[in-house]
Amino acid sequence: MTVSLTINGRKRSIEAEADMPLLWALRDDAGLKGTKFGCGVGVCGACTVLVDGVAIRSCSVSVGDVGTARIVTIEGLAGDGDHPLQKAWIAEQVPQCGYCQPGMIMAAAALIAETPRPSDTDINEQITNVCRCGTYPRIRRAIHRAAAEMAKMPGSASA
Repeated sequence: MTVSLTINGRKRSIEAEADMPLLWALRDDAGLKGTKFGCGVGVCGACTVLVDGVAIRSCSVSVGDVGTARIVTIEGLAGDGDHPLQKAWIAEQVPQCGYCQPGMIMAAAALIAETPRPSDTDINEQITNVCRCGTYPRIRRAIHRAAAEMAKMPGSASA
């Protein structure tokens, strides 16, 4: 069957069964390889994307369940990689192996959208993605850095 999805602001028609995990539609059919396969059961968060602004584990939601929702992957966060979170990740030297980082950044984007100035407790409670390299202190610093930058941006609720 043909499924119509809005991914990174573009309408796409994808040949998929309604129960296909969104992850595979993004990677295999849409060619967006930034979203990673990790555990396949929605625990690790490597596959996190935004669906109507909410961080979801794309391995655990089917194409048929997203319907007309707006899907944003790491490729759609910023066209040229200059989103404040991406810049903060570099500035704080977050990645080691880097495998979990796209999902981690997408989870952080959802957190900051909901809580523009997250506390350490907010971060600890909301960012449940797994980083096998253990860069959690750097992740926390990067989130705080990005949130501060985003608060300065025109149109920000905190500006």
